[in-house]
Amino acid sequence: MALTGRAALLTALGSLPVGIWEPSWTGILAVNVPLAAACVCDFALAAPVRRLSLIRSGDTSVRLGDSADVTLTVTNPSRRLLRARIRDAWPPSSWLPGTEFAASRHRLTVPPGERRRLTTRLRPTRRGDRQADRVTIRSYGPLGLLTRQGTHTVPWAVRVLPPFTSRKHLPSKLARLRELDGRTSVLTRGEGTEFDSLREYVPGDDTRSIDWRATARQTTVAVRTWRPERDRHILLVLDTGRTSASRVGDAPRLDASMDAALLLAALASRAGDRVDLLAYDRRVRALVQGRTARDVLPSLVNAMATLEPELVETDARTLAATAIRTAPRRSLIVLLTSLDTAPVEEGLLPVLSQLTQRHTVLVASVADPHIASMATGRGNTEAVYEAAAAARAQTERDRTAEKLRRKGVTVVDATPDEFAPALADAYLALKAAGRL
Repeated sequence: MALTGRAALLTALGSLPVGIWEPSWTGILAVNVPLAAACVCDFALAAPVRRLSLIRSGDTSVRLGDSADVTLTVTNPSRRLLRARIRDAWPPSSWLPGTEFAASRHRLTVPPGERRRLTTRLRPTRRGDRQADRVTIRSYGPLGLLTRQGTHTVPWAVRVLPPFTSRKHLPSKLARLRELDGRTSVLTRGEGTEFDSLREYVPGDDTRSIDWRATARQTTVAVRTWRPERDRHILLVLDTGRTSASRVGDAPRLDASMDAALLLAALASRAGDRVDLLAYDRRVRALVQGRTARDVLPSLVNAMATLEPELVETDARTLAATAIRTAPRRSLIVLLTSLDTAPVEEGLLPVLSQLTQRHTVLVASVADPHIASMATGRGNTEAVYEAAAAARAQTERDRTAEKLRRKGVTVVDATPDEFAPALADAYLALKAAGRL
């Protein structure tokens, strides 16, 4: 039970004349006894809280940045009218800062034997699973003096998925893919390595494409046409070690890597390639294999939702071994990691040959846009020192990227805004060159 502000106000108003005209026990009893009796009657007339039946329904997943509605159905089996204030508690990250109080508290009136629904709108600020906490109910009597209070545990979970902000680039990348695949009329056509069809020779065609056997069987010269490779295997490897926890822009590096991986997966699945996912630091954090083109993107989004950076050094040797086991035949391995000098030179470079001798390897890293802005500073002594530090950091990063290229690795290094389309362009370039 709990006293309301109305009861405290009536007590204060009743004590004032007692203190002025009759400061005695008689005066105190004259005020408090009727008030106590009114509180007891009000408590007795309030609907019982423990007997209420609560059921949840609504959204079970939502993209980060969007809102989710969770409905709470309250059934009143008693013979008394339920006048209640309800607090539907969720973790603090389930709402934007400053909106929790208004979003989680509700007023509700339920007649005897009936049910009512109330909706709690969540707007999460972090990825992962959000579990509903307890539902606290205060039941008021007709006078609003003394309330019944109780809590109910009503389980429910909402999974907050990655926002996939880079999907805005997908139409343009698909148009480029159609150009490579020859399904639209374009001025240039990408050369693939898979035979497509035969057609009649026209001036300007590469004479190396002439099919002499087919030409011998007909009266015109026939040339082979090619299309980019299809049904290739792509393994997306997310490094979830300590370097993925560093912030680039407004989000951790891991979030930018996941966004780029989703764009690449959507593009590759449309191209007819098979996409798998491996998230690793010192052990497997997530693994998605064998999904169809229709199911691969939902599966990746669901697997990435609960991933968080681990503050441990990534074991590059076991990562390479796990990647080889996951991709037993020749594949494109896209490693989304950091280009920091120490982790690459001490971890990745010594084991890189294990990957490159069997697979095509692409290393993608998110660059810090703050370094680029620091490099342009010249206003004062501090800005000049920051510019020198930024130039040195960028030089070391470029040197590390060049070492990887010498090993036959394709390197993508871009700021968060440009990272996802740059990775997609690198995939299309490899596909057009027939290197998958």
